[in-house]
Amino acid sequence: MDSRPARRGPKPKPDTRANLVQAGLRMIHAEGYAATGIQGIVEGADVPKGSFYNHFPSKEAFGAAVIDAYSARGQDKLRAFLCDPDVAPRARLEAYFDDRIEAFRASGFVRGCLMGNFSAEAADHSPLIRERLAEHFGAWSRLFEACIAEAQGQGTIGGQFPAALLARFVMNSWEGALLRMRVEKSDGPLIEFKQLVFGRLLD
Repeated sequence: MDSRPARRGPKPKPDTRANLVQAGLRMIHAEGYAATGIQGIVEGADVPKGSFYNHFPSKEAFGAAVIDAYSARGQDKLRAFLCDPDVAPRARLEAYFDDRIEAFRASGFVRGCLMGNFSAEAADHSPLIRERLAEHFGAWSRLFEACIAEAQGQGTIGGQFPAALLARFVMNSWEGALLRMRVEKSDGPLIEFKQLVFGRLLD
């Protein structure tokens, strides 16, 4: 029988880590990684500051967890569009980008892709964040690749280039278009992306 006295005081909340990550995701997406401080994160999550270090040894480790959460959410959306067996694969691709363009219009062309933002802001200075970004961009790219390969098999996307190469190029072009979108505060770069990718590249 355990004779140790019962632990007193409040029990740790199991959702504290998730609350911190979600608060950080919102703030970093809106304000940037460097501009987001730990104090603001814990206030946004409504937890004591000490709770942050119970779950994350550093802001860098926290940033990596935010990237994980953002990527997981993004992959859920990608799968919802790109893995739909009731829609032709080329149409799935186009529907995904149409959905994203509408979302950015609704938000006023702000924020862009959090992983793209982290790439520009922190990848040069943090090996951990750089490795995590590479891992998640790879996972996103493989979802595009599978859909493109299926469309190539049906003859609705040309087979001149391998599906993996097309997937990486499409994703890289989209990330660049999002950066220009934020500068111009316009959907112009996104429309041009769609015109070239679906009008020429994926023919």
